[in-house]
Amino acid sequence: MRASARRLAIASVTATVAAVTLASPARAATNPFTAAQACNNDFGGSWAYASDGHRSIYASDGTKVGDVYLMYNGASGYNCVATLKRVAVGSTTGVSAGIRVEGSSWVDDSGSYKYYAAIQRSAVDKCVMYRGEVLYGTSWQGAGRSSWGNCG
Repeated sequence: MRASARRLAIASVTATVAAVTLASPARAATNPFTAAQACNNDFGGSWAYASDGHRSIYASDGTKVGDVYLMYNGASGYNCVATLKRVAVGSTTGVSAGIRVEGSSWVDDSGSYKYYAAIQRSAVDKCVMYRGEVLYGTSWQGAGRSSWGNCG
């Protein structure tokens, strides 16, 4: 009887190890927002993607941690920068969006958010720079454009 109980226990452990080993890894949550939705949620209006208005944000280990977008609202003349998280989506962690309009200083929306950070500024007849950052572990990872562009 002992031998059969032992075989049963070994078979049970083997089946459990196989099930755990073969189980598919948990998928990371995807961000439910687009940049246009983020700008609309925070500021209203209709937003279009600006030319040269996207940068991916990567950590030094190659992990894509976010995307930063420059958006434009033709009706208002405002630009919106939205940084969408790709890590810790749904958890309140650090994320930042920044814009600099020609003739002024950088302004940022930086805080602990679940999905994105967004900021807008009027840029009629002016050029802009933009940036975004995502907290990954204990380090901020960032991307953007540090030269003037999207003038208008």
